[in-house]
Amino acid sequence: MHSFGYRANALLTFAVTILAMMCVMASLSDNLNTPNTHVQIDVLNVNWFQRHPNWNDEVSLTLNISADLQSLFTWNTKQVFVFVAAEYETQKNSLNQVSLWDGIIPSKENAKFWIHTTNKYAFVDQGSNLRGKELNLTMHWHVMPKTGYMFADKKVISGFRLPEEYR
Repeated sequence: MHSFGYRANALLTFAVTILAMMCVMASLSDNLNTPNTHVQIDVLNVNWFQRHPNWNDEVSLTLNISADLQSLFTWNTKQVFVFVAAEYETQKNSLNQVSLWDGIIPSKENAKFWIHTTNKYAFVDQGSNLRGKELNLTMHWHVMPKTGYMFADKKVISGFRLPEEYR
């Protein structure tokens, strides 16, 4: 006869194995979801565009951000982290990214939103590189699941150009 400890260990091992298999199946079933997202970012105004005494450029923008990210939510989604970045090229760097706004979407009900805001974080370039620069405004999202790997994607809105002169 086997002891009580041996039987408890066998039962616990079996339960953990079944739980691990269920987590793997849940994670794999999330791969069947093909999200259909809609994102629109409009620059309504350049509030200020100035050069600091240390030769760094700073920009303040008024943005309209509208998004429908409800299709990112499945039964396995815990939350979605979103952020809007200004992306541009300079002679030194092929890609510069400056985060302008971010947020955490806790549920599917909050995943369809419209925000009228100024940039939440300072848009500063180290150097005088922003005059007349063409920008891409990109919304990035990171889907954080209850189990499984984190999924990330983005939507690029191109074609915005900063002014030639400081304001």
